[in-house]
Amino acid sequence: MGIVTYEGIVDHGQIRLKTPVRLPDKTKVYIIVPEIQIEPIARIASPRLVHPEQAADFKLEVIEEASNASL
Repeated sequence: MGIVTYEGIVDHGQIRLKTPVRLPDKTKVYIIVPEIQIEPIARIASPRLVHPEQAADFKLEVIEEASNASL
């Protein structure tokens, strides 16, 4: 197995090599990142029901008020 090294940069989330190289599809590659500070990304997970069968308990009920309601 031979090893070739190419230098590149990350541009809008994609790796761009400094020299034009055509690699065959499904070529296995390894990316080595020199010492950089990577900031953690915050993730906000969507709430999930422990018991999905209880979803009907959260059904939205819309009640329309009379148009002549006074403030």
